[in-house]
Amino acid sequence: MVSWNTKQKIIGFLYILPLFIVVLLLFLYPLIYSVYISFTNMAAIHFLHFKYIGLFNYEMMIKDKYLATLLINTVIWTLGSLIPMIALGLSLAIILNQKDLYGKSIFYAILILPWAFPGFISLLVWQGMWVDPYGFMNRYLLPFLHLPHVNSLISVSSAWTELIVTNLWLSFPYYMTVFYSGLQSIPQELYEIADVDGAGPLQKFATITFPSLRKIIAFVFITSFVFTWNNFYPIYILTGGGPGIATETFTVYAYQQAFSQYNYAFAAALSIVSTIITVGLGIIVLKFTGVLENIT
Repeated sequence: MVSWNTKQKIIGFLYILPLFIVVLLLFLYPLIYSVYISFTNMAAIHFLHFKYIGLFNYEMMIKDKYLATLLINTVIWTLGSLIPMIALGLSLAIILNQKDLYGKSIFYAILILPWAFPGFISLLVWQGMWVDPYGFMNRYLLPFLHLPHVNSLISVSSAWTELIVTNLWLSFPYYMTVFYSGLQSIPQELYEIADVDGAGPLQKFATITFPSLRKIIAFVFITSFVFTWNNFYPIYILTGGGPGIATETFTVYAYQQAFSQYNYAFAAALSIVSTIITVGLGIIVLKFTGVLENIT
């Protein structure tokens, strides 16, 4: 006869069984299959009759002169996007959190407008805005700010500027909203006590705001790091990895190998290596920044 505790465990397992099946089908199976085909010669010319070739794809990747460039570009793309997005999102959240800010709801509604548009459509619009010399940015805004034109077709610095600025506009509402929600949870009494003690804005930020937001900042940094590392839509649409391969990342190169060159096995190998590097960098970030301690 089955005991009551055993029945409860079986019932609990049945509750999580659908979630386990979904994770298995949507995550584990594609991952395992990608690892499998990375050791084969699967490509368009023998899609149904591929065979095991061992570490050949990984050996070719090491011999490929692009590997170091892809790694450097991916790090530049990830950190170059992540740091400004967190800084801008936190700054706007602090501004919106001011009690005496007039028209706060209007400003908040305007600032989350990038969320109101589909990302793909926004990228196409920004692509047109960066066209030199007729796009809005090069014809009006940059000359107004006395800044040089941006032409991603011939300049590497221009290409990175175009990518990071566009990605900043697309992403800052998320960071602003998350940090603004976190600021709402901080007791106002702490700021009132700080005012009585004569603390300035920087002192209140260093002793109250930042320590209270450490868990949120840790969560946002870790999740956004992985997402931005694998986010290829802005690069693929705006620069296509150019000029040359100056802005090409692991995901863009893997996509091109899979859907332009139809070399699926090599693309899978690139994806596996990219995943390993992401996990390794994530562990380094957790170890040397101590953000994991802020989540516990």
